[in-house]
Amino acid sequence: MNKIAVFCGSSLGFSDVYKNDAVKLGVYFAENKISLVYGGGKIGMMGAIADTMLRKEGNVIGVIPGLLRHEEVAHANISEMIVTKTMSERKVTISKMVDGYIALPGGFGTLDEIFEALTLSQLGIEQKPIGILNTNGFFNPLIKQLEVMVTEGYLKESNKKMLLIANSIEDLITKMETYNAPKITKVINKVVS
Repeated sequence: MNKIAVFCGSSLGFSDVYKNDAVKLGVYFAENKISLVYGGGKIGMMGAIADTMLRKEGNVIGVIPGLLRHEEVAHANISEMIVTKTMSERKVTISKMVDGYIALPGGFGTLDEIFEALTLSQLGIEQKPIGILNTNGFFNPLIKQLEVMVTEGYLKESNKKMLLIANSIEDLITKMETYNAPKITKVINKVVS
């Protein structure tokens, strides 16, 4: 994989364990020549991974909507910054650029981005690996909710398995590199504009 989108918070959270894993992921990407594609911010988890990669001379591509591109938020020192008109256009732009997705701890935006990627995969529009780095069990309640959705008949087990889960970076990358998308037998719409 050459380019991976990382979805994560614009905050650091209350525990250094999350920032530490963002830093470790940045080091891993830089050392393995994987380009980071992310939301373009200089703050929070986004800033932690971007700054780490820049220190290690990694390639960092930000994709930020114009409404968020003000001095306090946008990272001025990354390799490339792409400015979009809307949040939706940002997600489409990222989708077209990357070979896979990773979610680190974050809030609504992180969940929105990772679930949109999962939805595109469920519909057969994309077949890219989608993973979460489950630092400190952060995503355990979310994983439990997915199990409830399967039990209650709202999510197929095969679709739940599209979300690759690991506690270590190496394990997650291995799962992503060996991922085989499920065969889609019924697709509503394969066109993305």
